[in-house]
Amino acid sequence: MKCRAARLPIPFRHIPRTRVGRTISAVLGFVGFGILAAPPATALTPTTCENLTSFSYPNTTINSATSMPGGPYVAPDTWHLAFTNLPPYCQVSATIAPTADSNIGVQVWMPTQRYNGRYLGTGNGGYAGGFFQSELAQGINNGFATANTDMGATGAAGVNGDALVGHPEKWKDFGWRATHLMTTFSQALIEAFYGNAAHHSYFAGCSTGGQQALMEAQRFPDDYNGILAGAPAHNRTHLHTVLIASYRATHLPPTGFIPATKFDMVNKAVLAQCGGQDGALNSDAFLTDPRNCTFDPAQLQCPGNVDGATCLTTDQVNAMKVYYKGSVNPSNGAIINPGNMPGSETSNPLALGFAFNESSTEPAFDSLFKWVFGLSWMWQTFDFNTNMATVDQVLAADLNATSTDLRPFAGSGGKLILYHGWADPLIPSPSTINYFNALAQTMVGSQSPGAFKQIESFARVFMAPGVWHCGASIGPGPGPSSFGGMIQQPAPSFDPKHDLLSALTQWVEKGVAPNSVIATKYNSDNPQLGIQMQRLLCVYPQIPVYRGSGDPNVAASFECATDEGDFNETPAPQYGP
Repeated sequence: MKCRAARLPIPFRHIPRTRVGRTISAVLGFVGFGILAAPPATALTPTTCENLTSFSYPNTTINSATSMPGGPYVAPDTWHLAFTNLPPYCQVSATIAPTADSNIGVQVWMPTQRYNGRYLGTGNGGYAGGFFQSELAQGINNGFATANTDMGATGAAGVNGDALVGHPEKWKDFGWRATHLMTTFSQALIEAFYGNAAHHSYFAGCSTGGQQALMEAQRFPDDYNGILAGAPAHNRTHLHTVLIASYRATHLPPTGFIPATKFDMVNKAVLAQCGGQDGALNSDAFLTDPRNCTFDPAQLQCPGNVDGATCLTTDQVNAMKVYYKGSVNPSNGAIINPGNMPGSETSNPLALGFAFNESSTEPAFDSLFKWVFGLSWMWQTFDFNTNMATVDQVLAADLNATSTDLRPFAGSGGKLILYHGWADPLIPSPSTINYFNALAQTMVGSQSPGAFKQIESFARVFMAPGVWHCGASIGPGPGPSSFGGMIQQPAPSFDPKHDLLSALTQWVEKGVAPNSVIATKYNSDNPQLGIQMQRLLCVYPQIPVYRGSGDPNVAASFECATDEGDFNETPAPQYGP
């Protein structure tokens, strides 16, 4: 439940919504408006976990409510995060059906020891269809009553969402409805279980979870006090065209196919040309801000176009140019979605880049287009000019979290932290900067340093050098990737210096905004083997710059400094931000 807002700068002030208790307003659908906040809800009588099977909520079935012992735990999801000592908790499984064709699964884990009085909603990934137990466990391990939803995507899994073809209500559930209903249901359940509402509510997610995060801030500004959005797939209908364009470039013609080992070769060439820029070190295996890198893959052209292990053929050069450029409307040259940054090339399929598509017979995540055109749709037939408008007409309103007017969220005291790995080969990192820039343009009227400062009163961006998609534990990237985002290896400690979620709670509850956090890379990407290096992540547009002396593996050897204005590729207005 959101607490009452403090006064904010004039551009973001509005009369905050008031409540008659989260449980009452959620069940009856009543929201009052006024200058003064409504009286707090009367505390309920705490109940046992098993008694929650009789908890009543609109359109909801409680499937189970089970007391869990805690202790050692390895999550059974993709990420397999391991925990040595989870607190005991109450695990509730529920199904919410707001329409006849909805089947939204929700899990809520509520710790019975070490509870910090806060609620944490967590995001999903890909086309969802299942639960991220790693995030649920990570949440209660840090003291939160934590929820996760399968987004109502029954039958979907990972990169395959074909099961949702012909189910437009499920598209709405996936796009926005499931996350909101998970939130209101979980907040009411928490109040019933503990006898008091959570004193603050937070959301954290990456990728699809980042889309969920921004959708909450835009559509339901009173759901959360603080939102942590990583590598958000917020411009989803246009983002997915990048995957079509990249797949075409490496499969039409077939000679554009690039063996995985060549991606490492390209990456080595990028680092040789651009390493050490922007206050970085030549020894870094990543770029601090790759927008300064004007690498042209044509410099790796094979002599005589004769294929070789250390060069690129003409068609392979063209494919890499598409990787960097993104998707383009060929009728007018308009950019639909920007491409990936130099330094994100890798042979590791866990990074979810070009190498991820190597063994597939169709582009990853292409089910979205089948939702519009049917199961028989083929990627070879997609027209980036005429078909894009059709896709947007059918799906954009429900899937794209692209509103840049967050006055209701900011005006009610909400705080937003975005983060993105510069080396993300799946969701191009310029997309997050474009959203932040557009936020400043909409809410302040410019993208000047002064406008950014005003926006920073409620929203901040952290760009992470050398980090792959979401800094996930199975494929974190060459840079320091543990800093408190979701589906990551845990940060060394849950505190504002190392952990973005902790920094977010401090910002919301104490008014102390984060200017930097320390990101960590573990030896062999294994926390049990100790720390390899640490580095600052700075509030965009600042970057971490080496002080000129000191151990380069220690964060204190760097400082946050203002970067020069770098070019950030933006989509055409009809496709942005």
